[in-house]
Amino acid sequence: MERTFHMLLYRAFHAQRSYLRPCLGEIGLVVGQPKLITYLACHGPCGQRELAEYFEVDSAAVSRMVDSLEKGGFITRRPNEENRRCNSIELTEKGHRADETWRERCREMEELMLDGFSAEERERFAGYLSRAYRNLRGQKEGVL
Repeated sequence: MERTFHMLLYRAFHAQRSYLRPCLGEIGLVVGQPKLITYLACHGPCGQRELAEYFEVDSAAVSRMVDSLEKGGFITRRPNEENRRCNSIELTEKGHRADETWRERCREMEELMLDGFSAEERERFAGYLSRAYRNLRGQKEGVL
């Protein structure tokens, strides 16, 4: 098979997803939800629009994920004091525990994926992926 970047990226992404998928069931999440939980753990409470913009997905998809996360007890919604038409989404204790478990599995996957890479190679690889993303999005250096 031809070694094109799009195929190499697809295969690496698929292998990563296959490695992490069993963890989703362990912590009660479905595809797409861990990224929201991790964002909330890192950035604190926010609105659905912020999540949709950051992950470059439509608001309806975020709304469905947020509804499901709320039903599962991972997040709560509170009225935003600055804008009553919007809710502020934040993690519950269950959401924080799920985030910790997810991040640990991601660290395990990254160590396996990058086995044999030096610290310098890891840094360069991360830089290459960030630059490729910016190129595709038409963004300038330092945005990611």
